Amino acid sequence: QVQLVESGGGLVQPGGSLRLSCAASRSGFSIFAMGWYRQAPGKQRELVARMTSGGNTNYLDSVKGRFTISRDDAKNTVYLQMNSLKPEDTAVYYCTVRPDMKISTNYWGQGTQVTVSS
Repeated sequence: QVQLVESGGGLVQPGGSLRLSCAASRSGFSIFAMGWYRQAPGKQRELVARMTSGGNTNYLDSVKGRFTISRDDAKNTVYLQMNSLKPEDTAVYYCTVRPDMKISTNYWGQGTQVTVSS
């Protein structure tokens, strides 16, 4: 089992920035992929960003150029730097980890609320 602890959510004005972090309890082991999903009220959960151990990234089209995902593998931590935030970015953000590229098992954080409002 992999435990994930998220932090960094909060209330921010449009145009502001937040940095989310997620630490995984998997020290001593490599992690194939780490990323972030979000779910807004009345909407489907969507992949925001993901990064593999090889450095490959995927971003939701609507966040490209504004959000940046990064990893600190020594700390088993993934970050999401969110700039130029918009009200439509308001959602609960969930960290996810896929330890093994050959096994489609994902672990989820508890979620952190991001609210973008003036």
